[in-house]
Amino acid sequence: MENVRPAEQTFEARTEVLIAIGAATAANCIPCFEHLYEKALEVGLTHDEIKKAADLAAQVKKGAHLALTNSINEIIGVEEQHDLPCSEAADRSCCG
Repeated sequence: MENVRPAEQTFEARTEVLIAIGAATAANCIPCFEHLYEKALEVGLTHDEIKKAADLAAQVKKGAHLALTNSINEIIGVEEQHDLPCSEAADRSCCG
């Protein structure tokens, strides 16, 4: 078994829960989010940290949806294109 200090275990658990909260948000899974919210509190995450993870996931999801819509419009010949919520430096990235 690995020799892991308690602080590292806590950091790992917090990171795992934050990633899962982002995934649940992106998947629109309210039951998952509710379950993970309780886990997040158990591992010591604050409401602000939980909210930030959910907000970042929602921003990525919104950008991905707009990129998909732009591609569909291009394929079917519709000229309308939506600005993506990211910088030009990010080159087609959706997460800003």
